[in-house]
Amino acid sequence: MPDTLDILPLADIKGHLRMTPDENEEDIAIAGMIETARGFVEGWCGPLNGFTDGVPAPLVHAMKLYVAHLHSNREATFDGTISEAPLGFFDLIDPYRLRTC
Repeated sequence: MPDTLDILPLADIKGHLRMTPDENEEDIAIAGMIETARGFVEGWCGPLNGFTDGVPAPLVHAMKLYVAHLHSNREATFDGTISEAPLGFFDLIDPYRLRTC
């Protein structure tokens, strides 16, 4: 099984989060968020090690979106309005989702 940080390296997600590579104080927390994002994607699409040609780019990007969501929303509650952007997480994973019916 590929290591999660091989699929989505910490440096890549830090770039996505607009963090500089030398901002290290949250590396452990972000690595945990990356693992959580993998589990969330695998819950919808099955194991990521099942792709023989590597994890498809849309699933990697969906993981980035989910990590960014977790990073920005660290509490169970929030003030204000929240909505999903077009071509969001579920649009990216839809072609790879496991269907039960």
